[in-house]
Amino acid sequence: MARVAIIGVGAVGARLARQLVSTDADEVVLRDVDRARLDMVAQSLGERARIDTAELTAPIDADVVVLAGRARVHADQADALLAGGAPIVAVGDDLSDVRGLLALDRRARQLGTTVVVGAGFAPGLTCVLAAHGARRFDLVEEIHIAKAGTGGPACARQHHRSLGRAAVDWRDGAWETRPGGSGRELCWFPEPIGAQDCYRAELPDPLLLVPAFAGLRRATSRMAATRRDRLTARLPMLWPTHPEGGPGAVRVELRGQRDGVRDTLVLGAMDRPAVAAGAVAAVAVRFAIEGRLHRSGAAGLAELVDPLAFLQDLAARGVRAATFDGAVASRSGG
Repeated sequence: MARVAIIGVGAVGARLARQLVSTDADEVVLRDVDRARLDMVAQSLGERARIDTAELTAPIDADVVVLAGRARVHADQADALLAGGAPIVAVGDDLSDVRGLLALDRRARQLGTTVVVGAGFAPGLTCVLAAHGARRFDLVEEIHIAKAGTGGPACARQHHRSLGRAAVDWRDGAWETRPGGSGRELCWFPEPIGAQDCYRAELPDPLLLVPAFAGLRRATSRMAATRRDRLTARLPMLWPTHPEGGPGAVRVELRGQRDGVRDTLVLGAMDRPAVAAGAVAAVAVRFAIEGRLHRSGAAGLAELVDPLAFLQDLAARGVRAATFDGAVASRSGG
């Protein structure tokens, strides 16, 4: 057992804390700028939780530090906390955060520690599914990610912004930017989510997949959205969101070569995104505590963990993946 610090106790951070106090940690230290939220979450966790009112980036005595707070500050937080030497697990899907965290690779290697980047539902579970599915292929040439649903108010705001910003795709050895809200594709998710129209958005998944798969020619990521979502993506959110989000799903499509023949594999998972993200982060914390991360530096889960062992641990926590059986169903548009 160990001592884990969580920076940010929103929908995902609180779920993560509940997982840790029940299975993985002797003590969970909580930091957040919202004192009322801190008190509420700590009271719900019992005697293993402790509130720390220091600045978010102040040095902290912990075996693992998890960044689960608001977007666009994770890279700065990780940079400030790296000197403590503890592995850092970052939960989030903001493109600038992921870029900044990956840029810490050299420093983390020098310090002999690891920054786990994108340890949530997507990216996170999607990276593990991609690594697991890749074992079926001799060469993976394409990976296409799609996701539906949000993990709470902060996640919903992030997705809202992402749809109005340029997507970053990997194509034939180079990065390309495409307009957010373009590239409609009908993607089939595990039931009860089912078929959803998905569009390009400012999502970081390709940044984590490309370093993990040699020979990858294409990597894309899309998110489910309605016509209203697309029309209002560049405006402030005007409607309330569920405090912990509703049901959601992820879909990972791999294309490549197997025994000299082109093959396609589609994997997926359905859960409440906040619940699934909390479970993924908890398993990442366990791998870090047990010294089971593959290397030091900054990288996504596709590079850092054994995917089968990771998925088995997730399944024990109630988050299960499935293989799509049947022809790949998709419909592309502008």
